[in-house]
Amino acid sequence: MRALVLVATAATLGTLAATAQARVDTGGTASASSPYKVGIVYSRTGALAAYGAEYAEGLKLGLQYATSGSNAVNGHPVQLTLQDDGTNPATAVSEAKDLIGQGYKIIAGSTSSAVALQVAPLADQNHILFISGPAASDAITGVNRYTFRSGRQSYQDVLAANSFLSGVGKKIVVFAQDYAFGQGNAAAVKAVLGGKGHTVTSILVPLTANDFTPFAQQAAQAKPDLLFVAWAGATTGAMWQALQQQGVFNATTVTTGLAERATWQSYGPASASIKFLSHYVWNAPKNPVNDWLVAKMKKRGQAPDLFTPDGFNAALMIVHALSKAGGDDPDKMVSALEGWKFTGPKGANFIRPQDHALLQPMFQVALVKQANGKYTDKVLKIISPGNVQPPLTPFK
Repeated sequence: MRALVLVATAATLGTLAATAQARVDTGGTASASSPYKVGIVYSRTGALAAYGAEYAEGLKLGLQYATSGSNAVNGHPVQLTLQDDGTNPATAVSEAKDLIGQGYKIIAGSTSSAVALQVAPLADQNHILFISGPAASDAITGVNRYTFRSGRQSYQDVLAANSFLSGVGKKIVVFAQDYAFGQGNAAAVKAVLGGKGHTVTSILVPLTANDFTPFAQQAAQAKPDLLFVAWAGATTGAMWQALQQQGVFNATTVTTGLAERATWQSYGPASASIKFLSHYVWNAPKNPVNDWLVAKMKKRGQAPDLFTPDGFNAALMIVHALSKAGGDDPDKMVSALEGWKFTGPKGANFIRPQDHALLQPMFQVALVKQANGKYTDKVLKIISPGNVQPPLTPFK
C-alpha cells in the first residue's frame, strides 16, 4: 500500500472509516473530536529504507510518550498518514503536495537530504509546518521559517570529529557519496577544518557505483593524514571492504560517523583504527526519556538504533506545537517551537529561533571486539550541545 495510516483512537469513527486510506488503531482513547492530520513522507523503501524504519518506529513511540499513551492532543486524536517516498525526491514532492492538497497542516519525515531540500520549499509556499527527520544537509537549517529538523546536521558531525584531530597532520580527504548528504559533509569539513589551516580535498563517489575499488585506490594514493568518511545506506559494507583491501587503514587515520548496529561487524579488524563519532547509541545518554525508550523497546527484544531519536523528537515537537498553539494553525505552531528547550532520547535539545537549528549532544565511541568475536560499542565521551553548534544561518 502507498499509505499506511495510524489513527490514534480505540474505535474508528464512521466518518473516518469512509476515507480511501487504510488505517490501523494505535490503542488511544476514542474521541468525537476531529483528528489533527499529520503527513509522514519518509523512506519505507529505497536506499535509506533501514533509516526510515528506525525513524518511523521512534515516531510512534514518541507519540505514545508525549501523550501518555492517549495519542491525542487537546482532545483530538493525532492521525499519522505514512507515505513512502522510496528515497526519491520527485516522489516525495508528489506525496507532500497531495497531503497539502487534502488539508494537512503538518508534514514530517525526510530520511534523505535530497528529499528534504525539495520538500522544504513547499512548506514555505503553502504555509505548513515541516519537520525534517534524519536528513543531515546543513542547507535545511535556515531554509525558511516553516521548516524545522528533528535530527542533527552535517556541521555537528564535523565538529564532533574535530575533537579527534589532536596530533593528526594537515592533509584531509573527504570520502563521500556524490549527493546532498555527501556534498554537505565535504562543504562542512572544508568550512570547519579548512579554516583551521588544514588542506581539504574530496573524493565523491556516484550513488550508482557498485565497484568501490577505484575510489578506494584514489584514497590510498592521496595519502591523507586524515580520511573523513561520510556514507549512508545499503552499500556501506562494500565501501568499507574496498578501503580495507586497498590498505587505507594502514596508512592514515580514519574518522566517520558510526552507522546503525547492523553495520558494526562490517568494519572488521579496521574497527580499532577508526575514530567514530556518533549522534546516538542507545547506551550513551543518561536521562528519563532515553530510559523510557530503551525499556519500551527491550520488552520487544529490541533496542533503539541510530535514527530512532529523530522520529521520537519529531513526535515530541508535533505534540508540543499542537498543544501550545491550541490547534494546527501553522504560524502559531512555528512560534510554539521556536526557542523550545526539551529533553529527547539523546538528552538536552534546543531549537534555535533564528534558524531552527536543533542544538543537541553528540558522542565519541569506539567499537570493541568481544570474546565471541563480535564488536560492540564503548562510549568514550559525551560532547555537549554548546560545543557542536552549527553557524547561525538566518532565514533566507
